[in-house]
Amino acid sequence: MVSLNAAQDDPAGFVADLPDRVILDEAQRVPELFSSIKLSIDRDRRPGRFVLTGSTNVMLVPRLADSLAGRMQILRLHPLSQTELARVGRHADEIKPESGFLDALFGGGFGMSNGERLGPNLREGITNGGYPAALTRPPGRRRIQWYTDYINAVVQHDVNDLTRITRLDALPRLLQASAAQTARLFNVSRLAAPFQLSLPTIRTYLVLLERMFLLERLAPWYNNRLKRLVKTPKLHLGDTGLACALLRIGPERLQTDRVLLGQLTETFVYQELRRQSGWYHPGVRFFHYRDKDGAEVDVVLEQGGGRIAGIEVKAGATVRSGDFRGLRKLAKTVGDRFAAGVVLYDGEISVGFGPKLRAVPIRRLWERPPLP
Repeated sequence: MVSLNAAQDDPAGFVADLPDRVILDEAQRVPELFSSIKLSIDRDRRPGRFVLTGSTNVMLVPRLADSLAGRMQILRLHPLSQTELARVGRHADEIKPESGFLDALFGGGFGMSNGERLGPNLREGITNGGYPAALTRPPGRRRIQWYTDYINAVVQHDVNDLTRITRLDALPRLLQASAAQTARLFNVSRLAAPFQLSLPTIRTYLVLLERMFLLERLAPWYNNRLKRLVKTPKLHLGDTGLACALLRIGPERLQTDRVLLGQLTETFVYQELRRQSGWYHPGVRFFHYRDKDGAEVDVVLEQGGGRIAGIEVKAGATVRSGDFRGLRKLAKTVGDRFAAGVVLYDGEISVGFGPKLRAVPIRRLWERPPLP
């Protein structure tokens, strides 16, 4: 608190007295610091002098982003991926290499492989999520309480640092409503229905939740020549463990509610891909695809060079040719740019369904197949 008060009272003097290299946690709480940091960087352009950490995406706060435009690199720290969780508690000589899923998707190929279904382990992985502190709590009431406390802390502190809003109590309930709509098309009217708030207010609140990395909108993939594509983003919670805690559900509920299991499996896969993309060097951008005839692809990945791959997600153990309908349309649309189309499902075998089309077990996202 002393450092916070000092930074607020005299930001220029605070920055001038900092050591040569420094980490400033929750830097967004003192917006006045950013102009002083900018001046310091302009005097000394050595990289890495300032590491600014925080729970807010400063790129969505114009006043902060503009101060350091061209002077900073943004690294988003996601909750833990399944590949990272698989390493927890293992000795260095026991750690398996990364799954290489994105490399296989964009060129390496998946080949034929057999393995066991995830079954209940998939439902547990969805409800566990990837927040490290939450995973130290036992499943059930104590883990849900951690998420509740976390959301309350975010609302009471981080949101107030960004802006002053009159209905702080609405934010946790709006996030809960968003959890129920995860993996569906973004619909502000549907989300606003339980609240006595205007649509512009709900939109503002949703932007705040995005700035906190609690939810995100997945943009539609389209080009100007395709008039029949749906140009509405999809809504995804930032973590399925958070979504399940907000909805007060565990693996048992997912076993009986197949619709909700399908939604959360799609978000689970999407967030795993987002997390793995952080160490995928060519870089990828994420979209979804849907046309007015109802053909859709849950996740579209566009590689830096313009190559495109599509992923459809199924929580079940069976794949049929019809499950590739959207992928075939996407392939026809992008032509030679199409790298692969994959249906991820909770099955046992990786098998082809035509040129560049394949059904692949979900667990292949974080596990390399055994060598023949």
